[in-house]
Amino acid sequence: MATYTYNSDTPVLDNYHAVVSAFSDFLTVAIHTILYERNIYPQSSFLAARKFNCPVRQSRHPKVCQWIQDVVAAVEAEMLKCTLSSTSLVIHAPPPSSAPLERFLFSTKAFPSVPSSEILTPFTGNPPPAADLPEQFRATISRLSTLSSALNALPPDCSFTLVTELRDDIEVHPPLGPDTPWIAAEPGLQKQRKRNEADAQREFMRGKDLGGARTTPIRNVESGAFVMEMWVEEGKGKFEE
Repeated sequence: MATYTYNSDTPVLDNYHAVVSAFSDFLTVAIHTILYERNIYPQSSFLAARKFNCPVRQSRHPKVCQWIQDVVAAVEAEMLKCTLSSTSLVIHAPPPSSAPLERFLFSTKAFPSVPSSEILTPFTGNPPPAADLPEQFRATISRLSTLSSALNALPPDCSFTLVTELRDDIEVHPPLGPDTPWIAAEPGLQKQRKRNEADAQREFMRGKDLGGARTTPIRNVESGAFVMEMWVEEGKGKFEE
């Protein structure tokens, strides 16, 4: 039986499982960082830590940490099936509007698509240097830590959720059902997908909250098979009186 060990400090991206593990590792840190920087919880409720050889913030609340751990595990399970093209952390206004105000998007549509039986199969060619990806993660976290100055302020008492988007393949089906942790996103955060080959030329209809009113790039990360784009969209609700 094939075995797999992942070291987040010196990741060797020699197979698809390693690529997904690296993404899950980064996503966990990024969620904590965004919640801290955007003041979703009091900053005093976060502790100072280190990851990727740089200072980071981590929530001290057990339920917040458990939610992040569970949702990242659910994303990783779908990533290993090669079903996702992006993951986004969406910050919503407080009730009654609950409108999406910010959408931090992690696009992984350039990740390779491999059969489930080959997620541990080594890629051809030499993997990138082990220090390359943590260095890029460090730069991305640093960018997230200074991004608030470029974004409009959020109102108090905002909430947040994690949204995933499927690859545009007719073989991919939403992982919805009573035995899954996923529910359908609100219509404004969805896009129409083609249902059959006859629809291949039809342009997808974008939900009204996709794209936002203003987009700010964060960083592109590329190391071997790990290719990710990251940006934040500010929703129209932030700019409405």
